[in-house]
Amino acid sequence: MVLVSAFCGVLVAGLLLPVASFVGLSARNVATGFENLPLDLEQEPTPQRTTVLDSRGRPLAYFYNQNRTDIPLEDVAPVMQEAILAIEDARFYEHGAIDVRGTLRAFINNAADGATQGGSSITQQLVKQILVTQAETRAERAEATETSYSRKLRELQFAMAYEREYSKDQILESYLNIAYFGDSAYGIQEAAQHYFSVDAADLNVKQAATLSGLVQNPSAYNPTRFPDAAITRRNIVLARMAQLDLIREQRAERIIRSDLGLEVRQLPNGCVSTDAPFFCSYVQNFLLEDDALGATPRDRLRTLNEGGLTISTTVDLRHQRAADSAVQATVDPTDLAIGSISMVEPGSGEVKAIAQSRPMGNARRDGETYLNYSVPKIYGNANGFQAGSTFKLFVLASALRQGAPPSTSFNTSSPYELPSDTTYRDCAGNDWVGSDDVSNSTGDGYFDMYEGTQDSVNIYFMKLEQFTGICKPAELARQMGLEVPTTDEVPTFALGVTDVSSLDMASAYATFAARGEFCAPHPVTQVLDSNGETLISNDGNCRRLMSRPVADTINDILRGVQQFGFGVNNQLSVPSAAKTGTTQNGRTVAYAGYTPALSTFATIAGVDRAGNPAGLSGKVIGGSIRDISGSGFAGPMWAQAMRALEDVLPNRNFAAPDLSRLGDADVGEEPPFVPPPFMPPAFPSPPPGPTPDPGPADPDLPGDGSPDDPRPAPNGPGGQGNN
Repeated sequence: MVLVSAFCGVLVAGLLLPVASFVGLSARNVATGFENLPLDLEQEPTPQRTTVLDSRGRPLAYFYNQNRTDIPLEDVAPVMQEAILAIEDARFYEHGAIDVRGTLRAFINNAADGATQGGSSITQQLVKQILVTQAETRAERAEATETSYSRKLRELQFAMAYEREYSKDQILESYLNIAYFGDSAYGIQEAAQHYFSVDAADLNVKQAATLSGLVQNPSAYNPTRFPDAAITRRNIVLARMAQLDLIREQRAERIIRSDLGLEVRQLPNGCVSTDAPFFCSYVQNFLLEDDALGATPRDRLRTLNEGGLTISTTVDLRHQRAADSAVQATVDPTDLAIGSISMVEPGSGEVKAIAQSRPMGNARRDGETYLNYSVPKIYGNANGFQAGSTFKLFVLASALRQGAPPSTSFNTSSPYELPSDTTYRDCAGNDWVGSDDVSNSTGDGYFDMYEGTQDSVNIYFMKLEQFTGICKPAELARQMGLEVPTTDEVPTFALGVTDVSSLDMASAYATFAARGEFCAPHPVTQVLDSNGETLISNDGNCRRLMSRPVADTINDILRGVQQFGFGVNNQLSVPSAAKTGTTQNGRTVAYAGYTPALSTFATIAGVDRAGNPAGLSGKVIGGSIRDISGSGFAGPMWAQAMRALEDVLPNRNFAAPDLSRLGDADVGEEPPFVPPPFMPPAFPSPPPGPTPDPGPADPDLPGDGSPDDPRPAPNGPGGQGNN
């Protein structure tokens, strides 16, 4: 290595001796300087554009620091290769790393007028571009671009070593891929696409001459800003090509008289202008949490923006349009409320769409925001909202898992004083101690699981929770991906006191639609690197959380909500099931509904002007004052989104429940059902089908006797108080 470095130093010193003498440098100084330089230049991948695809493989978004896609030399039109060499290094295939004629001419001219002139070979230019690209600090960038003889000598040293490692074709390929062509177009492929909307393989003479003229000064010759300068420079290239007999003079003259013929294509960067901006943002933040892209957040961000990745996502733009239309038709961007819809595919966990009423952007007066209200806080920076009675399903599922039959009945006389220090046991083994009364608005009497759930009877679930304990439902919610703080392990857990996102709940309810199999929600199925190698593969990590008979029974109960309960006006043409929810003081209304093929959670949360939780009652939302209930407000928004998809949703029915196989003995998690001592004689469960009309009242209406939230009001959907 030392001998090679010394040889390079002596060789270059000999080549430059006349010039060095002219400018006052000695051959010894030149040679010594070369010996002290590193011989090898580490080649790192050039920054490349990342492409995000929708579920059908169509481009959805692009992420990049430099808009570039590397291609092999064989995919560059021969005329483009000829044009760039004609104007930049006509003797490229004849000389080594240094074009002695050009270098001597440049040194002599520079010494005469004090400037640094051209004369660099293609290899030298490539070395400079590599050094500039690899520079990470301001000092490194200054060193790579300084106007000095030392920089020239350093590039010569690296260039000589580089030509020993790579062929001329490899060097030309790298040069064409790394070169900057102005207007945010890096590399020949993106330059061809950007200026002419063609691939590099399809460039013609006029286009090739235009692009070749840009590399000397991409800003000054930018054809979109300075077309006259670009034409002048293009014509110089054409004249040079004619001089070298690469094209006929007559053809060059004919092209010189023509315009540029631009067909500019501007490729967006980021999520704002995409068809699914908040889904796109979710993808970004989801991947920034995956160490497959790097060890640190900075490494992962760099890989995302420079790695040339191909990201296959789960979004179906048919679902996205349906969700967007439903939310936008219900809640306006500047309303003191936030509408959100999330859609998840049962059995896979694939997130098909997320939508919200506030668009993406900086114009707060227009309701724009960058907070993503539909996803968990780690991915969207919003705190979430309380989901009301949709949480009752965790208690219902826990009871069925423990073997309680649907005929399990309780006296639900109202009001009901929650027993303190007795049967509400949290996960630490502590009994709840406190004082609280719960009421319902659906009448007193005995209710079984069908009636208690379809009518959303609060006291029924307070008593059912005494049997299950608080821990079992809370743990089931956690197993379904919800973050339930220990402070929420209270009797009113069943009434929805935990802050969640619409995606959390759509994913949880997808477990019932998938007959007890939970799949973690995810927006990405696969990530390939620039070489096509798999970096990430995601199938949802599905696992069974309850037996099929348990899930089938839940589905059968919730079908009744759609068929003859509070959701009767939200029915679909395909079988569906649902649960309504409204929180304390009507701050949030929700509708959790699903078919065997799609789980959708719709919610509308009230906020004040600072973005803090506030009631919905009396507010003008979507142009009118609305009925504040889960079935009457969030339900129609859910139904609009789902009905738009009826043509693509399969007409599959839910499986009939096998009540003889309740419990989770086959899952191996729950002990046999033992009726608690307070449970009254059970009434037979009604057969599937219509049950007595529960009446017009919605038990989730504010003021229906739902207990006050025992905690202070959470920060709620606004989270940061400024949206």
